[in-house]
Amino acid sequence: MTSPSAGQELPAPAGQEVETAPHTGSISRRMMLIAAGWIGILLLVGGIALDRTLTGLIEKNFDEQLEYMLTAMIGAAEIGPDGEVFFNRPLGDQRFLEPNSGLYWQITGKGHEDFPSRSLWDRSLKLQGKHFGSDAQIYDSNQFADEPLRMIEQSIILPGSDTQWWFTVAASRGELNSQVARVRSILVWSFAVLGIGLFLLVVLQIWYGLGPLRRVRLAIQRMRTTGTDRVMEPLPLEIQPMVEELNALLAHSERQAAEARTHAGNLAHALKTPLTVVTNAANTGAPDLAATVLRESKVMRRQIDHHLARARAVGRRAIGHARTPVWESAEGVYRAMGRLYPEVRFDLDGNKEAMVAIERQDLDEILGNLVENAAKYGGGSVFMTVDVDPDAAACEIWVEDDGPGIPVGERTRIFDRGARLDTGKPGTGLGLAIVRDVAEIYGGSVGLTQSPDLGGLLVKLSLPRSG
Repeated sequence: MTSPSAGQELPAPAGQEVETAPHTGSISRRMMLIAAGWIGILLLVGGIALDRTLTGLIEKNFDEQLEYMLTAMIGAAEIGPDGEVFFNRPLGDQRFLEPNSGLYWQITGKGHEDFPSRSLWDRSLKLQGKHFGSDAQIYDSNQFADEPLRMIEQSIILPGSDTQWWFTVAASRGELNSQVARVRSILVWSFAVLGIGLFLLVVLQIWYGLGPLRRVRLAIQRMRTTGTDRVMEPLPLEIQPMVEELNALLAHSERQAAEARTHAGNLAHALKTPLTVVTNAANTGAPDLAATVLRESKVMRRQIDHHLARARAVGRRAIGHARTPVWESAEGVYRAMGRLYPEVRFDLDGNKEAMVAIERQDLDEILGNLVENAAKYGGGSVFMTVDVDPDAAACEIWVEDDGPGIPVGERTRIFDRGARLDTGKPGTGLGLAIVRDVAEIYGGSVGLTQSPDLGGLLVKLSLPRSG
């Protein structure tokens, strides 16, 4: 057993699945990642904004309570006969009387002893002492190591005294911090549940939204297993165009397969008769066997050339649209035919810029057959006009001669393979059949009429315009 040469691919074992095309990842995963990212960003931004708003409201409410107590202190303060400050009525909050209760007040004046609340016990408040005579100042203080404070202070001069008195109320931040912590805990849990709910909703939406694609995949799978040839299941508007293109592609493939089967059948039928003639001549020992073989071989060769030309046109059409200048192809054909028929006059007129959506080789094949027929069966003049109507969607090419023409009743039959009106001249009767087949492959058409100028046959060839 010899090993395969370098670069030679081994055939796939029987039953082995065809290698799948590479993919670029999951659409569902992409959509979930994008949704999760946006949900996370929006919840984070919204959570931070809501946290600042709620904590700001809690602190504002806490500060308003301190400011209310400070106002009550100032309203109850008076100067006694000894010049010291005192309250003409007790403050309402019982915590001011409980040692280390977390709520304190203190009145401080220069040259006077501090007047503290009983809750301070043996401690005193250290003041900032700034902005005398302005509004109350609120700030945080860590002067008690085990108890962070929120303090409000304001300086005033009481009636009957020249002393600058500082009124201060301080409250432990423990309650404030506890409220903030509770609010943040509620926010975290609420946003976590909201985020999970939104993500599950996105997953459900993706699963439901991509459902039509799964149905298309199952429909294609049923096509392979049950033999159906179309996806006929009702689908959303966004998916329907893709399914229509898929059905159009399937129809195109079916047409190509039908064309291939017809093409193979036609070729087999075209070769069957010459082979039968050769076989019968060989079996009967005909004296003109050699001449028969040569004659029938030319017929088979012409048939093969015809079908190969048609097959090449189909293959090139499937590759994509081409752009071929008609004038260059016509001049090339005229040069070749001028050498074969030097006694014939060839004229060319029309639009030199005309372009058709057909491969150059196929256009040469079409024009070559038309010009050769005109030169062979005409009276010595061949005239080609390119693009007689510049505003038309297709490019029109007229090929006319001064010969006897073709009767109206024969103009349809002449396109049949092997049909010939003048059997006195060499030929196989495939020229016009090739022209018609190749033109129709590219979406064109061909028709026959009488030339109004030369009096002979006028072939009107219509090909799709390019550009």
